[in-house]
Amino acid sequence: MRIGARIALYLTWLALIVAVGWGVATHLKVSSDLRDFVPPAKNADQGLLLDEIGKGPGSRLLLLAISGASQTRLADLSRGLDAALAHDPDFSQVANGSADLATVAAGLLPYRYLLSPTLDTHSFDAVYLRAQLQRRIEDLSSPAASLLEPWLRSDPTLETLKLAQRWAPQHQPKLVDGVWFSDRGEALLVTETKAAGFDPGAQARAITSLQTHYAALPGAVQAKLVISGPGWFGVEASRNTRAEADRFATITTVGFILMLLLAYRSVVPVLVTALPLLSGAVVGFALLAVVFGHAHGITVAFGFTLLGVAQEYPLRVFSHRRVGVDSVTCVRELWPLLATAIVSVAIAYLAFFASGVAGLQQLAVFTIGGLVTAGICTRWLLPLIVPAARRDMAATPGLAGAWHFLAQLPRPRWLPWLVAAAGLAIIVFAPGRFWQNDLSALTPVPKAELQRDARLRAALGAPDVRYLLVMRAADAQAVLALSEKIAPAMQALVAKHALEGFELPSRYLPSAATQRARQAKLPDRATLEASLQQAMAGLPFRAGVFAPFVDDVEAARSLPPLTPEKFEQSPLGARLAAMLMEQGGDWVGLGTLSGVNAPAAFAQLSHATHGAVHLLDLKAATESLIVAYRQRILIALGIAALLLCAAVTLALRSPRRALHVLGPMTLATLLVLAVLRAAGIPLSLFHLVSLTLAAGLGLHYALFFERRTRDEREDLRTLHATLVCVASALLVFGVLALSSVPVLRAIGLTVALGVGFHFTLSVLMAPAAHLRDGH
Repeated sequence: MRIGARIALYLTWLALIVAVGWGVATHLKVSSDLRDFVPPAKNADQGLLLDEIGKGPGSRLLLLAISGASQTRLADLSRGLDAALAHDPDFSQVANGSADLATVAAGLLPYRYLLSPTLDTHSFDAVYLRAQLQRRIEDLSSPAASLLEPWLRSDPTLETLKLAQRWAPQHQPKLVDGVWFSDRGEALLVTETKAAGFDPGAQARAITSLQTHYAALPGAVQAKLVISGPGWFGVEASRNTRAEADRFATITTVGFILMLLLAYRSVVPVLVTALPLLSGAVVGFALLAVVFGHAHGITVAFGFTLLGVAQEYPLRVFSHRRVGVDSVTCVRELWPLLATAIVSVAIAYLAFFASGVAGLQQLAVFTIGGLVTAGICTRWLLPLIVPAARRDMAATPGLAGAWHFLAQLPRPRWLPWLVAAAGLAIIVFAPGRFWQNDLSALTPVPKAELQRDARLRAALGAPDVRYLLVMRAADAQAVLALSEKIAPAMQALVAKHALEGFELPSRYLPSAATQRARQAKLPDRATLEASLQQAMAGLPFRAGVFAPFVDDVEAARSLPPLTPEKFEQSPLGARLAAMLMEQGGDWVGLGTLSGVNAPAAFAQLSHATHGAVHLLDLKAATESLIVAYRQRILIALGIAALLLCAAVTLALRSPRRALHVLGPMTLATLLVLAVLRAAGIPLSLFHLVSLTLAAGLGLHYALFFERRTRDEREDLRTLHATLVCVASALLVFGVLALSSVPVLRAIGLTVALGVGFHFTLSVLMAPAAHLRDGH
C-alpha cells in the first residue's frame, strides 16, 4: 500500500474514533450511584444505606466560615451570603443565626398553632394571654422591638418565633451583630444542598454557585471563605485526584513518547500506537450505552486500568517486524499467540457476570469489548497503515548480550517452591490488617481539613455523619407518633451526656393525632374574644388590635392536619423528606445525632421499642457492604482464574507448557501480596483490580517467553518487545506509585511490583533448553 493510502487510512481511522467517541459521549450517561457497585442488601439497614446513601441530612450539609476581616464586615458578608443562598435553587436551607420569621414559616403560618407545642401545656385562657401580653410590653421596649412589632397583632403569643427557634439548630454558636460567630472570630453559616452528598457533579455545581454568590458580595475580597462538609470533601477529592492524574499523565506521555523514539527510532509508533487502545475504549463505551444505557464512574476508571493491557498489542507488532517482510505478514505470524492472550483474558473476565453486581457486569462488558476490539484493530487495521520495517529490532545494540545473560541465569527447580513458601509465610504471619475496609483511609482529604470540619461541626452543633437513629413503622403517621414517643428518652440521653443533641422528624411535623389534640384546645371565637378582653384589662392595647389573632385561631380550628406531602411544599420540605421516607412497603424515620459519646446507650431505647428504633452506624454498615462486595469480586476472580487456566491449557495443548505460563503468573501475584503485607499495607478493592491488570500483563510475558521458535533473531525480537512493554508499564505505574492520592498510589505500586515480578519469573521459569537453543 502506498504512503498516501496509508495516511488516508490513518486519518480515516482517527476520524472514525473521534466521531464515534463524540456520538457515544453525547448519549452515554456517567452515573455516580454507588448502588451499582455493591451486592444486594442482606438486611434492612443495608437496604436503607443503599436507598439513602449520600441523601441523609448530615451528608448534605456544607459548613461555612468567613474570616480575615473586621467583625462588622464579616457580619455583613454573612447576611449577604445568607440572603443569596436563600433564593438559590441548589440549596434547600441556609442558617446564620439571623431568624427571618417571614422566610422560615411563611407557608406554614396558618398551621402554627397545630405545629407549636404551646398548647400541649397551656390554654389560650385569660391568665395565659395576660402573661403573654405583659411580656410583649417588655419586648416592645427592647432592641428586638423592630423584629417583633409586625407580628404582634396576628401572633401575640409568638408561636411563629417559637417555631423558628424550634427549627433552628439545638446548639448554636454565640450571636454577634445578629449572626453566628465562632470562638476564633469567624462568621459561621450552615447550608443544606438539595443534591445528595455523594453526587459529586451536583455538589460541584452547588459549591460553584455558592462561591459565585460570595465573590459578588461587597468586601468579599478582603475576607476568606472556608467550606467544609462531605460534599466539599467529595468535590475536592475528585478535583485533586483528577489534577494529580492529569499531571502524571503529562509526565508519562512525554516519557512514553521518548521511550518509543529511543526503542524504535521512528515516529510511526508514536503516531499509531494509541489507535487500537482508543478504538477499544470507544467500542467499550458504545457497548455500555447499548447494554446498560449508562456507565458508572468506577467502571470508567477501573475499565481504563484493565484495558491498559491492550497498549502492548501494537508494541509487539513494531518489535516483531522484519526487514523486507510486509507488516501484514509479520502480524499474521504473531497473531496466534497474541490471540491466545486476548481470548484467555476475555474468557476470564466473563466471570464478572457471575458476581450479580451491575457495576462488575459493566466492567466485564467494557473490558472484554475493548480488548477484543483492540486485538482486531491490531490484527487487521494496524498492518495496513504501518510500513515495512527499515530496521530489525533484533539488531538493537546490547539485545543479544541481554538475552545471553537471561538465558544463562541459574534455574534451580527448588526456586519456585522457595518463593511460594516464603510468600505464603509473609502473607499469613505479617502483622496488621489484611483488608482495608475503612473508606476514609483512601480519601485524599488532608488531615488538617478533617480536623477543621470536626471543629466547625462541633461549633455549629451539626449532626454526626456517622450515626443515624432509625425508626420503622407501618406508615408515615406511625413514624411521627413513634418519634414523639421517644423524644423524652432522647432528652434523657442528652442529660446523661450519651450524646450532645438530636433532631427527630416530629420536631418539624407533629403527627396528625398531636395536631388534632392541639386543635381541639383552640377556643372558639366568642370564648377567645372574651378571654382576650379580660387579659387586656389595664394594659396599653387598644380594643380590636388583636382581631387578626382571633381570625387566625378561628381559621386554624377548621384546618385539616398538615400532612408530610403538604409540608414538603414549604421551604423546610426537603429537610423533612430526608428524614421521612417509604422503604419496602414500610416507612422509615431518620433522626440525626450530634456528639454521640456512648453508642451503647441506645440499646435500652431499642429494647423499649421492641426494635422499632435503633442506632445505625453508617461506618459499620458501609464496611459490611465493602466486605460483601469484596467477597463477590474474590469469587469472580477465582472463577476467572479457573477459566484462564482452562483457556491457556487448551490453547497450548499441553499441561506442561501451560504450567510454564501460569506458574510465573501465580507466583508473581503471591509475591506482590507478600510485599504489600510486609510493608503493612492493607489490601483494598483497588489492589485487587491492579493485581488483575498485572496478571494480564504477566500472561503476555510468560506466553512469549514460553514459545519455541528456534530462531535466534525472533527470540531477540520477543525480548525487545517484552522489554519495551515492561519499561512502558513501569514508567506509567511507577510514576503513579509516587502519588499522594491513596487510590492512585495503590494502583501504581501494585501494578509496578507486579510487572517486575511477572517479568523476572517469566524469564526464570521459562524452559531453559529452548531459551539457550541456537545462542
